[in-house]
Amino acid sequence: MKYSSMKKNIIAALAACSIGYAGISSAHDAGATLDPNGTVSNFTGMAFVSCGNDGSGPSDRLQVSIRDNSPPVPGLLVNVQIYKGNKANSITDTVSGDADYSDVITLQGGQGVYWILVNKTDVGPRDFDLQYHCIGSDGFTHTGTDIGVAQFGEPFFNPQ
Repeated sequence: MKYSSMKKNIIAALAACSIGYAGISSAHDAGATLDPNGTVSNFTGMAFVSCGNDGSGPSDRLQVSIRDNSPPVPGLLVNVQIYKGNKANSITDTVSGDADYSDVITLQGGQGVYWILVNKTDVGPRDFDLQYHCIGSDGFTHTGTDIGVAQFGEPFFNPQ
């Protein structure tokens, strides 16, 4: 599959997986497979989440958790990092295939664009789900949350 086709498919899949919210108990979810062929150890997905005021108040932070849905493989795990400005946080789903999300990580950076990186620790495909929420300063109110994909694969690809 050509890179541009794969990128369009991933963007469509992430957009389709994003769920609108209904109150505080809502979730925004996205998922994909890192390195479907299983041959690239440094396969990385990069997305951005825009946190803003959708009428429920200004955003104060981004919360993220990740789940590895693939069968367990020793030493093959998925990680998520979030950063904005000069702040960053990260977590690994340390038990692949157990149907449980990692602990939630938070980055308090106010409104604006947060960057999310998802990667794996070795060769092999990894199917993952990501939950992400922009939250107000009270720590509970879900605020405006939009996601986009910037990269899915190796850091540089030259189609020539």
